[in-house]
Amino acid sequence: MSRGAIVDELGTALVVEDDDDVRQLLQEVLAQAGFDVVAASSGREGAALARDRAPVVVTLDVNLPDIDGFEVLRRIRSTTDAYVVMLTARAEETDTLLALQSGADDYMTKPFRPRELRARLAAMLRRPRGARQQPAAPGAATPSAAAPPAAPQPAARPAAQAAGSASPASPEAAARPPQLLAHNGLDLDPTTRTASLEGEPLDLTRSEFELLRALLKAGGRVLTRADLVRIARGDRFRVDAYVSEADERAVEVHIGNLRRKLGDDPRAPRWLVTVRGVGYRLARSRQQQ
Repeated sequence: MSRGAIVDELGTALVVEDDDDVRQLLQEVLAQAGFDVVAASSGREGAALARDRAPVVVTLDVNLPDIDGFEVLRRIRSTTDAYVVMLTARAEETDTLLALQSGADDYMTKPFRPRELRARLAAMLRRPRGARQQPAAPGAATPSAAAPPAAPQPAARPAAQAAGSASPASPEAAARPPQLLAHNGLDLDPTTRTASLEGEPLDLTRSEFELLRALLKAGGRVLTRADLVRIARGDRFRVDAYVSEADERAVEVHIGNLRRKLGDDPRAPRWLVTVRGVGYRLARSRQQQ
């Protein structure tokens, strides 16, 4: 394995790509990074491999000979929570936004740079994973996941201010396990990576979960779009990480998806408040209104 490998034995990576040369390059890049690589040249084959092999990472071409990458992504998301990076020769912004709205974790245009792909994968793998997480290297946990593991708690909870925010905690919040975040009927448990609204589970992508957790932990503090970009892609502690306008628009898409799933009205928000020209913050709790 090369000296630049992310960590040893990262698990399985799946390459779904119909171009023989690009598929071979992706297999080499991922193998050098420490993955056990499997590959497919069609969308249906890729979806079947994702179901059978439970990959940690998937690189997915948009233009495939049988079904397009967006349909493959939908099928993959029904069977696995793998990190998905979509690859395409098309550079239109609408394609990027559609990929993110469909549940992709990242999007790159061809020709891509292998070192950039590996850097993006490394950033993804620094994010906390769910129950199917591969064993992490010693000391590899991010500060956001530093809370000690605890037994899963029931999802439904009385409304309360998010734990650890600057606002005064209610008696209900004080009685909560320290890792649980809650606000106005919304509950989020970082240890099980689950979220629920009034007891009903929420189906969130990784990026949506990370953004929602960051806003809950911030309480009423404003997080800029650049802050949220770094959080979504795993660079939260790298203030020098480059943030483009496209990155910030992608965050707006994620926030829009969160609002839709929460049923939140941006004109009278219960959870997510837009601070025009700056970013987003958590709405006030019911006790403060």
